[in-house]
Amino acid sequence: MIKLIFSRHLLSFVVFFCMQRLVAQEQILIEAESFKQKGGWVIDQQSFPVLHSSYLMAHGMGRPVADAKTTVKFPKKGTYRVWVRTKDWAPFPVGPGRFKLFVDGKPLQVTFGESGDSAWKWYNGGDIKVDRDSVELVLQDLTGFNGRVDAILFNKGSEAEPPNELAALDMLRNRLLGLAAGRKEMGNFDLVVVGGGVAGTCAALSAARLGLKVALIQDRPLLGGNNSSEVRVHLMGDLDKSYYPKLGRIVRELDNGDPGNGNPNAKEYGDARKFAIVKAEKNLSLFINTHVYQAETENNTIKAVIGRNIETNQETRFTGAYFADCTGDGTLGFLAGADFRMGRESRKETGESLAADEADDFTLGTSNLWASIPVDSATTFPETPWALPFSDEYYIDEVQSDWQWETGFGNFNTITEAEQIRDHNLRAVYGNWSYLKNHKPEKYAKRELAWVAYIGGKRESRRLMGDHILTQMDIQEGKMYPDATVTATWTIDLHFPDKKNSLYFPDEEFFAGTKHIRVAPYTIPYRSLYSRNINNLFMAGRNISTTHVAFGSTRVMRTCGMMGEVVGMAASIAKKYQSSPRSVYEKYLSEFMRMIKD
Repeated sequence: MIKLIFSRHLLSFVVFFCMQRLVAQEQILIEAESFKQKGGWVIDQQSFPVLHSSYLMAHGMGRPVADAKTTVKFPKKGTYRVWVRTKDWAPFPVGPGRFKLFVDGKPLQVTFGESGDSAWKWYNGGDIKVDRDSVELVLQDLTGFNGRVDAILFNKGSEAEPPNELAALDMLRNRLLGLAAGRKEMGNFDLVVVGGGVAGTCAALSAARLGLKVALIQDRPLLGGNNSSEVRVHLMGDLDKSYYPKLGRIVRELDNGDPGNGNPNAKEYGDARKFAIVKAEKNLSLFINTHVYQAETENNTIKAVIGRNIETNQETRFTGAYFADCTGDGTLGFLAGADFRMGRESRKETGESLAADEADDFTLGTSNLWASIPVDSATTFPETPWALPFSDEYYIDEVQSDWQWETGFGNFNTITEAEQIRDHNLRAVYGNWSYLKNHKPEKYAKRELAWVAYIGGKRESRRLMGDHILTQMDIQEGKMYPDATVTATWTIDLHFPDKKNSLYFPDEEFFAGTKHIRVAPYTIPYRSLYSRNINNLFMAGRNISTTHVAFGSTRVMRTCGMMGEVVGMAASIAKKYQSSPRSVYEKYLSEFMRMIKD
């Protein structure tokens, strides 16, 4: 009894002490992505699943970008310790991403981004004296080589380093930014589509045109995913060989022609066209720049999803009857507890002749495409000792990339190490370009980089499991199931590291090869387009229910777009009968198939 009383008194003292610390300590947190004027800095949200935050990056392709600026209000004057959360992204031994922080026109003594430490963490910027109600902050890029900053914290009354452990950092963000308290309810929808690539955009349009109230949530400022001007992958897969010729009509609307991969002209990818088509739909509400990071479920049914704006950090909540995961990464399915696979199955498990001998974590990689253009006079590009090393013995003699510039192959996890994959691609691009500019002037002196993607174009990550798992045999034997829907035509296209690239960069490959296994047009069963264990979850895109081998054929974007059209139709049937995605197959298949045909 005495010990219990003592423990209660001790606990009360600790709580009182902590409350006193909070009262005495003034803290102001500024998320870098929320700077009012971004200048030449760009927002990167690709690592939100790992960092639980977006960040700003100085993507200047070797030339310093314009300053980012914002104004911060201080409730109290006095002396503050400044902390900057950043990293050295390419420490070999010191990377190139250097930047300065100016407070009211005065630079902090520390130069950030050159610590030699590749981990995200807080860096002490020293003390400043605040004698005004508001202060201007300026981020000044020094190199143009992808310096980055997550957040800036001002501490008054404490010199303690802010937390780097993710749970504690989340609590700090939530408390200082008021994330949960400021969450907005966006309404109830018949269908909530998460992911605004080609598949998700087609799903949303298809459902909206059939009378459903639809929310389309995209985590970037543009629609189209890999086909947007941020990534610049052309659309592949035939539409004119379909068993159901009217499938693909929405894909055709969105299709801006074939500019190839990595075209230096951003307009070739039809960003404005996609926006205009979506905005014209009265039943469709579009939410861009919103990353869905949480799902509320009950009895294996999704009730709501919660997103956060990648720029303002405003949190939003969407409720719905049905949900469609069109994220590519299977993000919503993962958050909701859907069954999924990632990597390769074994030949013994699937019976596929093209399967791996043993199951493993190998996935197709991610590309960051780039292009150069001719210019009137010779230009320079700096040496890049922190990048991948090229020489007369091995370099890539190209003025523009194609799909082969690819990192992954099981060396990196395409979800949890997306930042490292992108950075590895950048080290390859910049290292090779530096070699070409400085050692092959006869061809490259009068060329300069016009564009380098900082958003990765992913090929493979999670595959959500449905009632049917499409296999190599389904494809090659042309099996026609009763719920046959999308007609696919792409080869079985499984990438692997280029042998010469592996020779010079073992376990650090960034260049791919492939062997196309040609197939006749075949169909994808509807049962591969909904989750087998989450009752109201559809999926469309590269995350549908296939084996790794079959995925090699289904993953191209025109095919994925048709999947989205089918999901929109299925959602309309499900709503009509207040039933589940599975019931569309089990009870209403004939009506569903008539809709697809007609």
